[in-house]
Amino acid sequence: MFKLEKILVPLDGSDNSFRALDAAVFLAKTSGASITALYCVSIFPSIEVQTVDPIKCQVEERKFAESVLKKAESICKENNVKFYKITAYGSPGYMIVKGIRTNRVNLVVIGSRGRSTVKEIFLGSVSNYVLHKSPTPVLIVK
Repeated sequence: MFKLEKILVPLDGSDNSFRALDAAVFLAKTSGASITALYCVSIFPSIEVQTVDPIKCQVEERKFAESVLKKAESICKENNVKFYKITAYGSPGYMIVKGIRTNRVNLVVIGSRGRSTVKEIFLGSVSNYVLHKSPTPVLIVK
């Protein structure tokens, strides 16, 4: 029998990711599950490093990650949902799937698209990757 105890919500600060958090909060409130929010700080490919200062970008991205996770924590606290947070570093799709396995979550609730404008033509490369690689059920929120 499926029992919902742990929900993983990957966040990137986009409206879609916060809609996914709202859906996860609803599910957590009705089931008593906890929410773990995961923010992944991307490591730039070498071609991008040549045009931008990677250290400055990572510092700014970490600050942004902290603000996103703080907002998520506040939303969960307002709704009396147990909240945990993770900041990961690397390829977002890979790190989300790793987080699923490491934290033994029962459900992933992810936005259909993130902040990237180039990838918005598709379902979303990260959500598509997670959908196909996740060992647990995935709920994609539009």
